[in-house]
Amino acid sequence: MLVRLQAGRAFRRTQLPAHSLRTRGGNAVKQLSSVLLTVLLAAPATVCSAGPSGDEAEIRSLVSKRQADAWNRHDAKAYAALFTEDADVVNVVGWWWRGRSEIERKLTAAFTFVFRDSALAFDRPAVRFLASDIAVVHETWTMTGAKMPPGMPEPKMGLQTMVLRKHSGTWLISVFQNTNSVPERPFPLGPPVMVPATPAP
Repeated sequence: MLVRLQAGRAFRRTQLPAHSLRTRGGNAVKQLSSVLLTVLLAAPATVCSAGPSGDEAEIRSLVSKRQADAWNRHDAKAYAALFTEDADVVNVVGWWWRGRSEIERKLTAAFTFVFRDSALAFDRPAVRFLASDIAVVHETWTMTGAKMPPGMPEPKMGLQTMVLRKHSGTWLISVFQNTNSVPERPFPLGPPVMVPATPAP
């Protein structure tokens, strides 16, 4: 006799004679339990990769609308409030800031001159839930108006990678990595070909 699962798999159930059940009732129950355990272990697990739509909407608003609004007002306090108290931030030039208070302090200095006239815009973020209260977000951005000191690349376009946590019903950024980017192109398959210089006549 076959036992069919919802997933479409089938297993043959062990048929025990009636006299065996009477004389070896304990052993029969053990055998049947073993078969059922095999069936349960073989059933595929269902993994939820998406959070509630309300959570996703809140995350999108935080990383795009609220982040851009705070940045473009050059409001370091409002920008830092998007992060957890113990957040880790690696900014676009690779500086590592630890905690909300340091984020606010460093951005206050940055908005004094370097980013005073900057404007930040975001593309549609990609949100992936690792758990009901943890999400990873990737988001591309463009910037104009930055006045970088000599030796530092001007941030014009890049990619943010963020880990967000939901705490007491509110989503906040816990880990933040910002990266300057250039348009992707194929890797060269060998060293560049050197063209010999033409000798002077």
